[in-house]
Amino acid sequence: MKSHEFIHQLDEAKLVAAIAAAEQKTSGQIRVYISHRAHSNALAFAQKRFRQLGMTQTHRHNAILLYLAPCTRQFAIVGDSGIHEKCGDAFWQEVGAKLSAALRQGDYTAALIQTVKQVGELLASHFPPVTHTGNELPNTIIH
Repeated sequence: MKSHEFIHQLDEAKLVAAIAAAEQKTSGQIRVYISHRAHSNALAFAQKRFRQLGMTQTHRHNAILLYLAPCTRQFAIVGDSGIHEKCGDAFWQEVGAKLSAALRQGDYTAALIQTVKQVGELLASHFPPVTHTGNELPNTIIH
């Protein structure tokens, strides 16, 4: 699938609202990136983009990037070091499996909102809101 077709099927306003709602319950940050390129290794490119977007610079190292490459039907979920200390690999495997199954259903907005809620709950359980940090990263979808 071409990225513009994927993006056209997304309800970005609903997705941005879901990100904002999840972030109200935590000091963690969630971003969504939709790549226009075909990548053979989505995780490697997601990690690179994570750094380029300054996501390693959050106050508590608790940012998550949902990276999608529709051209190759791949995705990756990257979390900063503060999150990995709390959840381990099993959590990421569970999130990935649920996202994969949801994307196969074809409602991309619902799939991503479900994932945002799931990672938002994890963030909220380990990283309560901190008033002085505010929203460290924009909630807009990057594409």
